[in-house]
Amino acid sequence: MLKTQYYLYIILFFVVSFLSSCSDYNKILKGSDYELKYKTAVELYEQGDCYRSLPLFDELMTYHRMTDKGEDVYFYYANVQYCLKDYFLASYYFKRFTKNFPYSPRKEEAAFLSALCTKQSSPAYNLDPTETRNAINELQLFMDQYPESDKVDTCNIMIAELRGKLERKSYEHGKLYYKMSKYKSAVIAFNTTIKSYPDTKYREELMFLIVKANFLLAENSILSKKVERYQETIKSYRIFADSYKESTYMKSATSYYNASLKEIEKLNKKQE
Repeated sequence: MLKTQYYLYIILFFVVSFLSSCSDYNKILKGSDYELKYKTAVELYEQGDCYRSLPLFDELMTYHRMTDKGEDVYFYYANVQYCLKDYFLASYYFKRFTKNFPYSPRKEEAAFLSALCTKQSSPAYNLDPTETRNAINELQLFMDQYPESDKVDTCNIMIAELRGKLERKSYEHGKLYYKMSKYKSAVIAFNTTIKSYPDTKYREELMFLIVKANFLLAENSILSKKVERYQETIKSYRIFADSYKESTYMKSATSYYNASLKEIEKLNKKQE
């Protein structure tokens, strides 16, 4: 019984403290003491309570627009947006900070955080890649502006991650054509991926799939195009074999090569 009462007292204490805190917060928010508003907004932000710090900084942004504290408020405001994961607004305000306060010692940090926000906005690889490309451009722009920054290595890591998304999307794009039996489109897409990402981890598989897709395209072609497309199979096989002599795909690739030679021979005999 005493133990239950103890826990009830604890719960009651926290409820009263919370309500008191809310009451104090509302008084500060509605009041006209801007020093107290600033102090409270910073404290809330540092405690991770960005949701409650935002309305205070919203008001302080206007009040301190032309004051010495304007730079601090602006930087905090951008960080609060980042804390709330509104990366679009955070990026906007960090970028505006670099323009509004060009001589600030925090200009480089703001520029980096603006670029970082675009990276955070990059969606999964299978969605629209526009934001991913934008993030790569923004990170590259930061490195161009601050080549000596200690954040360059971090930017390069993030760019590699973002390029990995684009590479995966390109790879899956070709695989989709292949699964739909659109072999001509698949070959074009596979070659585009290899050209765009010459060091891709999918290179061996893609070069094999080009051989296979060319063969299947030839098999399903009208008679007048079969010889030409079997020749493309042979050509792509030789490129693959030169690059990956020990490939686990070699046995299958060689079977398509041999089958193409036989089919060309048969077709040529029919034309004689």
